[in-house]
Amino acid sequence: MPTRLPLAAVLLLFLLLLLGAAAPTPARGGRVATELLAPGFTASYLLFIDTYGAFLASRSGAFHAVVYNPGQQQERFYLAVLHAPSKTCVWVANRAAPITDRAAPLQLTASGISAEDPNGTTIWSTPPFGEPVAALRLDDHGNLSLLDARNATLWQSFDRPTDSLLSSQRLPAGAFLASAASGSDFSEGAYRLDVTAADAVLTWMGSMYWRLSNDASSTVERSGTVAYMAVNGTGLYLLAADGGVVIQLSLPAAELRVVRLGYDGKLQIQSFASANSSKSPMDGGFVAPSDACALPLSCGALGLCTPKGCTCPPLFAASHDAGCTPSDGSTPLSVSSCGGGGGGSGNNSSPVSYLSFGSGVAYFANKLAPPTVSGGNVSSCQALCTSNCSCRGYFYDDSSLSCYLVKHELGSFMNADSTKGSDKLGYIKVLSSQLSRPSNSSSSNSTLIAILLPTIVVFVLIVVVSATVIRAWRKDAGRSSRSRDQQLRRQRSPSDSAHLVRDIDDQDDDIVIPGLPTRFTHEEIEDMTNSYRIKIGAGGFGAVYKGELPNGSQVAVKKIEGVGMQGKREFCTEIAVIGNIHHINLVRLRGFCTEGQRRLLVYEYMNRGSLDRSLFRPTGPLLEWKERMDVAVGAARGLAYLHFGCDQRIIHCDVKPENILLADGGQVKIADFGLAKFLTPEQSGLFTTMRGTRGYLAPEWLSNAAITDRTDVYSFGMVLLELVRGRKNRSEHVSDGGGEASNSSNGTAGSSSRGAKSDYFPLAALEGHEAGQYAELADSRLQGRVAAEEVERVVKVALCCLHEDPHLRPSMAVVVGMLEGTIALWEPKVQSLGFLRLYGRGFSGPADGGGSDMNLKHMASPMDRSGTTTTSTTMSGWPSYLSSSQLSGPR
Repeated sequence: MPTRLPLAAVLLLFLLLLLGAAAPTPARGGRVATELLAPGFTASYLLFIDTYGAFLASRSGAFHAVVYNPGQQQERFYLAVLHAPSKTCVWVANRAAPITDRAAPLQLTASGISAEDPNGTTIWSTPPFGEPVAALRLDDHGNLSLLDARNATLWQSFDRPTDSLLSSQRLPAGAFLASAASGSDFSEGAYRLDVTAADAVLTWMGSMYWRLSNDASSTVERSGTVAYMAVNGTGLYLLAADGGVVIQLSLPAAELRVVRLGYDGKLQIQSFASANSSKSPMDGGFVAPSDACALPLSCGALGLCTPKGCTCPPLFAASHDAGCTPSDGSTPLSVSSCGGGGGGSGNNSSPVSYLSFGSGVAYFANKLAPPTVSGGNVSSCQALCTSNCSCRGYFYDDSSLSCYLVKHELGSFMNADSTKGSDKLGYIKVLSSQLSRPSNSSSSNSTLIAILLPTIVVFVLIVVVSATVIRAWRKDAGRSSRSRDQQLRRQRSPSDSAHLVRDIDDQDDDIVIPGLPTRFTHEEIEDMTNSYRIKIGAGGFGAVYKGELPNGSQVAVKKIEGVGMQGKREFCTEIAVIGNIHHINLVRLRGFCTEGQRRLLVYEYMNRGSLDRSLFRPTGPLLEWKERMDVAVGAARGLAYLHFGCDQRIIHCDVKPENILLADGGQVKIADFGLAKFLTPEQSGLFTTMRGTRGYLAPEWLSNAAITDRTDVYSFGMVLLELVRGRKNRSEHVSDGGGEASNSSNGTAGSSSRGAKSDYFPLAALEGHEAGQYAELADSRLQGRVAAEEVERVVKVALCCLHEDPHLRPSMAVVVGMLEGTIALWEPKVQSLGFLRLYGRGFSGPADGGGSDMNLKHMASPMDRSGTTTTSTTMSGWPSYLSSSQLSGPR
């Protein structure tokens, strides 16, 4: 008869079972554990073949620790972490040392994790620890970690990223993600995502092909040193040590994001509504670079990527490895050609030659890379490549005298028209096929060379000496001619003599400044504009003409009228800065001309013209509300890049609809940035003695306050209100009493404002905000085709931009976020907008001598900043007591 256990023994046994269930225990093969595993555990793909290698799941089941064989091949097995619903591999432990047999063990012991080959040799393991391992844990963030008995982390996968970054994971500056070699081989590939102290960049074999700050979807929030990269529910961020945002990439809200660098070089961000969602990514995701031709191997080695697909450059033919090869039978030199002989040619004793790509071909790496060296000629560039064993070819920019070396490996090429390297000539280093062919007439060739060589040398010497003599004679003749011209001009206009001397000092056209765009001769400018036949605009800097380059692309040529005392070198230095600014919302500078007194700039052509033409015209197609929102966001992004994304911060100083250009396809671009410093004192009269345009000038222009990026923010706020209203911010209706209305089309006020009723829209917007009535502010021509919440948002953002105190205005980066809805909307501070009431009520002017006392007391004249009031006349012809209200206020 069985004995009955005492009650106390039963209770004790039950307690032990509970304790055993709570502690991590060794798991048997085939059974997937949850969250924790204790030492003494062994796994292999064969043991867990029913679960496809999965042996540990996070508490929610969103992530699995797996013995993984990508692509179902049977030669390489890895310890990996997968996002279970999407079957995405987000981390690999032993990427450099895969397990080669599906039965080979992966062991968890008190010393850590180790993987063995079929012979029992350890091929990978975690580092040694000072404390024994108590458990292996996989949490719901996807972090695999080893814990000690006190639950302290000894080791974790988040500290050792491979090709992916997860929400809640940080990638510090100096660290990187490395792509896999292929879809089934997780060894480290050739692509890297590096987090630097200033940016995040994608590289291939050391050549950069994308950076976050240049991406059209990113926003540069501030300057500063990057401490780490992070991705979360609102986007991708580069953050400073204090947690402040340096650069951000806003994305739709999501619970989980996976940033992954693919083996094809593409950086992808997948967004999931929930961590354990079994659905596909909630949106198309983010992919960089967006231009497929910007990928280093988009068309294979030496292939040419075009909008129509892949082809081969001239003198090249398709090869068996999906790339291209020289059609003349010559062989491009490879890295293996660098022997130990140290020969300058990089191929021991064998000489090399160079094969040209012809014109119109650019290399992907030159789009972002600085030149290897500047100031030399094409021969010195070739000599530099020849002396460098790792150099595979070179590109030479004839306009800036810059040399770009292509090292280590050759990737794909692209059409030059789509890059800033359109004026570069490219060559690759090849071993001629004829050098390796046996010759049946080597002795006769040697005899022929012995006869011809002395003759050729003598002929070349004669040509060189003759050319030197002729050049020296022409130089002397030119110098004497310029001297005579100088004397004549001094007699005609003595006041201009200093300026002429400066120009003579700068006559040399061989000014070498790295980064200069294409330099055109004046004859080339006349050819492209058909002798300035079609004038498409004019502004404070001069007239603008339509032109066409030899390749058929259209351009706009700006003829700058007078550059004051600025010499050619100073002008070229500023052009080099402007020419190196590239952003999707900034008009690109294609080239320039500096011959004598002439200063011309060649820009890309925007076929829809400036914003004021589409927004203010009484007839023609109406700019719909969605188009206006796109214009607002695009222009804001362009200004934000000028303020925070450039190597040198640029304040535009003249933000207005006339400097916002439109083109087909919804293109929106800021124009005339960086040109404010070219103004002469005579031209400043067009800008009311300051740099800017009446109606858009911030109040700080009239005080001793510093001019900062917030000055542009004020002007942009005025533009936003004009986008809402569809008209200039001020218009006048003439009463029966007479008086001459102002010409609102050009922003000049009439000579008399007696009897005129002021209609100042910023004041109406402020009053509408106070009343909570925003829809009535929208352009009546739209007939209600607006989104009411967007009208409210734009009006509030505009009023925040108009705060009288510059410190209360948002940065342009914050403006972008508020317009896009990714940053919480600010509330305008009404107490900092009281000056709008002053402008709105007082703008009718001092017709009777009494209406403008308010203006006189409110601000000092720009000509006298001491606080006293004066009625002197500015260079533009306007009384200074009107400047205080009219410059910052209506126009």
